[in-house]
Amino acid sequence: MSHSRFLLLLISIPALALLNLAVGSVAIPVAEVIDILMGRGTPSEVFSNIVLHTRLPQTLTAIACGAGLSLAGLQMQTVFHNPLAGPSVLGVSSAASLGVAFMVLLGGSLGGRALSRFGLVGNTALTVAAIVGALAAMMLIVWLSRRVEGRATLLIVGVLIGYIATAIIGVLKYFSSEEDIRAYVIWGLGSFARVTGGQVWVFVGLMAVLCPLAMLLAKPLNMLLLGERYAANLGLNIRRSRMLIICSAGVLTAVTTAYCGPIMFLGLAVPHIARGIFVTSDHRTLLPATFLCGAALALVCNLIARLPGMEGALPINSVTALIGAPVAIAILLRRRS
Repeated sequence: MSHSRFLLLLISIPALALLNLAVGSVAIPVAEVIDILMGRGTPSEVFSNIVLHTRLPQTLTAIACGAGLSLAGLQMQTVFHNPLAGPSVLGVSSAASLGVAFMVLLGGSLGGRALSRFGLVGNTALTVAAIVGALAAMMLIVWLSRRVEGRATLLIVGVLIGYIATAIIGVLKYFSSEEDIRAYVIWGLGSFARVTGGQVWVFVGLMAVLCPLAMLLAKPLNMLLLGERYAANLGLNIRRSRMLIICSAGVLTAVTTAYCGPIMFLGLAVPHIARGIFVTSDHRTLLPATFLCGAALALVCNLIARLPGMEGALPINSVTALIGAPVAIAILLRRRS
C-alpha cells in the first residue's frame, strides 16, 4: 500500500511542476512548455524566456525549499517530542532575519543606500547575511546542547533567541527610513521567485546534498521516538545524536531562509500530512515521504500564489499560512480530545 502512495507522490511532483511552468498571468500551452524544456521545435522567444528564466527557477526553488523545511520540521518534532515544533523553533529563522535586518536597515542608515537596491550584488549580500546570522545562532545552540540536558530547556532557549532577535530588529526598524523598512518587510514575506540566475543552481545543489544527509538520521530518530531513557539503554549516544539532528535541521532552515526568506508553516504542517497519508511513525518511511509531500505542497502553494489572471503574485507566506494554520489547529483539537 505504501508503495502505491509513494508512486502517486512521485507522479504528482512532475505534474505539479509542469503546471507551475504553464500557469500564471501568461498562460503557456503544456505542449509548448515540454518543447521548450526538451529544446525541440522553434518555440516563441517570449514563452522561452518566461519558462526558462522565470518559472523554472521558481519551480525548482519551491521543490527544494518545501522538501528541506519539511525534513527540518520532522526532525524538530521528533527530537523535542513536540507536534507543534517547526524549523523556526530554535530561533534560526529569526537569527537569519536579524542578519538581513542588519544588512538592509543598518546598512541603509549608515551608508545612505541599502544593499537591497543593488540588484544581483544586493541579493547575494542578503543571502550571505542571512546565512551568517543563522549559522551564528546554530553555533550558539550546538554549544548549549552540549551543556543542557533537558530538551525542554533547549526549546525554551531557542524561543528566547527568537525573541531577542525580534527585539533587535524592532530597534533597527525604529531608526531606519521607510524605504529600507519596506525592503525588509518584502524580504520577510518570503518568496520562491527571489532565487534567480546562477543562484538557483547553487541553492538546489546545496539542498540535493543536505536532504539525503538528513535522511541518514532515520535510525537515531526512530530510537529517540521511543524515549531518551530507552534509547540510551539501546546504546544510543543521546547528546551526540541530538546535536547531529539539531545541526541538520538548523542548516536546512538556515539555507532555505537565506535564499527564500522565512517561509512559515510548511515545516510544521507537512510532517503531520505525511504521517496521515502513510499512517506510520517509522522514520525510514516518514523521511522520504515528508521530503516528497513537502515538495508537492510547496508547488501547490506556489501555484495558488500565481493564480491565473492575477498581476504579480501573492506573498507565499499568506498561502502557506492558510494551509498550515488549519493543520496546527486540527492537531491541537485532536490532542485535546
